[in-house]
Amino acid sequence: MDLKFEVVDVSIPAGSNIIIGQSHFIKTVEDIYEALAQSSPHLQFALAFCEASGKKLVRSEGNDDSLKKAAEEIAMKIGAGHAFVILLREGYPVNVLNALKNVSEVCTIYCATANPLQVVVAETSQGRGIMGVIDGETPVGIEREEDRKERKEFLREIGYKL
Repeated sequence: MDLKFEVVDVSIPAGSNIIIGQSHFIKTVEDIYEALAQSSPHLQFALAFCEASGKKLVRSEGNDDSLKKAAEEIAMKIGAGHAFVILLREGYPVNVLNALKNVSEVCTIYCATANPLQVVVAETSQGRGIMGVIDGETPVGIEREEDRKERKEFLREIGYKL
């Protein structure tokens, strides 16, 4: 059996975050849409889902056409069965991850990031699957006291801690 690996560079639209995961059913598209729509009236989002059987289409929904087009393109580029791609603006993954984890079809969340992103994909004669992601860059050192203070101040500045 032939096995080939590919690293897919993902271009995240400016000002957006991405969530990539795996699900198991076409109903995912509507259920994830509902989970995202209920999370915030201000959230701009789109999702694309790679159907793994039947017509094998990239199914998509969203409330922002530019994000929807970008999510579809990323999903096609990854091309892994049952993978889904979510793009967010005017909100962060931390605001929706628990809701996504509670969608009954969601099996795995691989990443939630705005960092540079690569998806490691394996391909066989049957199809493609996500092996993992490379999210951001390699650490260059250990946090010092001034770094710790800066981290804590930042979290309070953006409203995630009191």
